[in-house]
Amino acid sequence: MDRLEHLLAIQRQLNDTIKEKRGLQNIQPMEWMQKYTLAMLSELAEMLDEVNFKWWKNPKEIDSAALKEELVDILHFFLSMCLTAGLDAEEMYRIYCEKNAENVARQEGRSAKPGYDPSQLHQS
Repeated sequence: MDRLEHLLAIQRQLNDTIKEKRGLQNIQPMEWMQKYTLAMLSELAEMLDEVNFKWWKNPKEIDSAALKEELVDILHFFLSMCLTAGLDAEEMYRIYCEKNAENVARQEGRSAKPGYDPSQLHQS
């Protein structure tokens, strides 16, 4: 079992425990997706508080440990969404690599979609 498979497995265990202990077994998958998305948005907002996004306030020193903890909180909900969508480690890896290659091609001006070629950035 690789590390991503392990993370998905322990996240599934945590989700199952929460559902059982809190009586949430009857919630449908799409409602879980909504709940996980809202929870992730909440964690993203907490992460923003760690990176001085408030330009109207004096910046504070970045707490690296707190930032990393928020990122891991976000990962928890992302993994839960992947599990709910039926996305396993192998498929996630494959889709990610395909999308990454597409994004690299776009940045190299090799995309059929308009608006991605950096060489056209300053042309009018």
